[in-house]
Amino acid sequence: MPDIASHSLPTAADLAAPVAGNALWSVERAASPLIGTAIHNGHALRDEVAAVMGLDAAGRLREEDPFTAYAISDVPNRIVFHRSRFEIDLNRGAEGAVYLRPDQAWGLDVWAKRPADDLVRRSLDVHAAYYAMLGQTLTAIAAEHGRFVLLDIHSYNHRRAGPDAGPTPEAEAPQINIGTISMDRARWAHVVDPFMDSLRGFSFRGRPMDVRENIAFEGRGEQTRFVHANFPDSGCAIAIEFKKFFMDEWTGAPDPEALAAMRAMLAASLPVLLDSLRAST
Repeated sequence: MPDIASHSLPTAADLAAPVAGNALWSVERAASPLIGTAIHNGHALRDEVAAVMGLDAAGRLREEDPFTAYAISDVPNRIVFHRSRFEIDLNRGAEGAVYLRPDQAWGLDVWAKRPADDLVRRSLDVHAAYYAMLGQTLTAIAAEHGRFVLLDIHSYNHRRAGPDAGPTPEAEAPQINIGTISMDRARWAHVVDPFMDSLRGFSFRGRPMDVRENIAFEGRGEQTRFVHANFPDSGCAIAIEFKKFFMDEWTGAPDPEALAAMRAMLAASLPVLLDSLRAST
């Protein structure tokens, strides 16, 4: 069983690449059927959103997915969203993509004052533009390769009771949660099962990785739904939630060794995914 702690550690520059202030997303396109996305990696807000935002930066960061862009560094095709999910949540349908009520946002009071309708519309325009871009990108990849796998990378909190309180019990919080509810599971079993086995084949700090399916989350997000609705025969979108063992979810401080582990696991899974796709053609 490989030990992923031996891989090189990320530097501060690796984890905080500069992003232009008006950037929406970045796309790295390659000649490959494998795509990695980090659509909750972003933290930025456009000025009009920041002016009425009630949450401070630390409060937003706690519910964002920092460092997920780093985790997909070795996936050939990469899409990273640079805006905060508190501006627009790409993993929700348009009707819920702007959090207008606390019950849409973990009970948080997101806004200092309710955003104007025009502000909300401009945020929803970004949502629509993203999915137009994603559809075009995946159409091209499907035409070139026949089938593709999209790794939809997220993370989740497991110390919600506070920084000094105990974590969520491990029975309810795997280190890696694979969400498959939106896919035709039987159609894509030949891809998903070897992928999960690959992740389980690593140890971290002396323990095998705990990889389970549809425990903490079931993969009901908008991006995987979009892929399976629009590419039912060619697209396999796997929702992957890393428990925030790779950072302090209250301070935002990264754990470089754990981040190296995340990246190494995903990198090692890529040949497995390619072999699975080739076996199905």
